[in-house]
Amino acid sequence: MTFSRNKLYLIISLACAAGYMWLYLNASNYVLVKNNTFEVCIIKHVTHIPCPSCGSTRSVLLLQNGEFLRAFTTNPLGYLISIILIFAPLWMMIDVLAKKNSLLHFYKKLETYLKIPTYNVPLLLLLILNWIWNITKEL
Repeated sequence: MTFSRNKLYLIISLACAAGYMWLYLNASNYVLVKNNTFEVCIIKHVTHIPCPSCGSTRSVLLLQNGEFLRAFTTNPLGYLISIILIFAPLWMMIDVLAKKNSLLHFYKKLETYLKIPTYNVPLLLLLILNWIWNITKEL
């Protein structure tokens, strides 16, 4: 899908803002999150099977509190989400101030690579392994 810079940056901004609000709301329930008693996954509530991203919020909150190993064992996707939440807004701000399109170019290149089976199949397998891991640890 081809995005203009403004459309891509708007989508990323809204996604990051939603992520920050979600983390803020969950930070007050950190004790529930840390003890794995706080769940909102619709897929898990309907099927009783955790999705591949189950535990991502807990993982990010654990990272914020310096519990790096526990964050990884909760869900490694928390690291990816944290990186995106930190660097995407900074990258967009630098692009806007410098009047560049580097994030847009990066997105387009990443999208091109992810269409190639050499890259997308291993990533999909990692996601499936993460899902299996979530199921086996009864997340």
